[in-house]
Amino acid sequence: MLIDMHLHTTRIPGIHRQDGGTYATPDELIAIMDRIGVARGVLLPLVSPECDLRYSTTEEIIQIAHDYPERFIPFANLDPRVNCNSPKTDLRRHLDYFIEQGCRGLGEVTCNLPIDDPRVINLFSACDQTGLSLTLHIAPEEGGYYGLVDAPGLPGLEAMLQRFPNCRIVGHSQPFWAEMSTGYGPQGRNGYPKGPVEEGGRLPELFERYPNLYGDLSAGSGYNAISRDEEFGYHFLERFSSQLLFATDICDPTNDTPLVRHLNGALAKGKISQATYEAIGWRNAEALMASVGK
Repeated sequence: MLIDMHLHTTRIPGIHRQDGGTYATPDELIAIMDRIGVARGVLLPLVSPECDLRYSTTEEIIQIAHDYPERFIPFANLDPRVNCNSPKTDLRRHLDYFIEQGCRGLGEVTCNLPIDDPRVINLFSACDQTGLSLTLHIAPEEGGYYGLVDAPGLPGLEAMLQRFPNCRIVGHSQPFWAEMSTGYGPQGRNGYPKGPVEEGGRLPELFERYPNLYGDLSAGSGYNAISRDEEFGYHFLERFSSQLLFATDICDPTNDTPLVRHLNGALAKGKISQATYEAIGWRNAEALMASVGK
């Protein structure tokens, strides 16, 4: 029953990244999903030049999902600089069209702009109006990174949560999950902090305060956040089970997926309840996507 809320694919792999990797094709992605027990996966387009060496358009993702309707769910994506780079662009017009084509959310937002840039605020506003959840990648600074820029403590994210309470914001990336704990240091903020989680982290506070904040547990950052201090992580999964989403962020056919083993192990050892496992594994995803357009 698992629903993976963070996948990428292209029909043609295209130019390789500097590490030699490339996106999995749809068939390669389905083979991975079958191996790890994922029933359906959300495909996230990539439309900003900062993110990678090639684009994965919303239109392409819609076509792929149409070809594999039992396995893939399409999300839309928009760079907030689209249509003349103006904060007054009618993004609602774009999103209404994508919803008609079957898109059930928006993301992954990867443009390297401040999170409070007027063009970014315009995008949040459009999602708030349409009911689309918004999956974002947080970056530590402008230049040399991809993702929306926020300061330590995520004050910009909190401002968006307050301003757009109807927009379900799904956080992702190293600077997002580093806020699980205090004392991560400048290197840890865009890395994978190790050791016990120190109480007083900003992220648990934000989850507690804002029910429209969700956490994408994908990639090394999400997995590291809940596994670096296992007992704290189990408690965190239970405490915020209604706001966490199973996801892997498979970007390459060779990617490992340790989150699957971790969640299955936590359930088998009685560290998390069956209700928590189901909520994180698929029920929260279903609820997020069911409210689109309502």
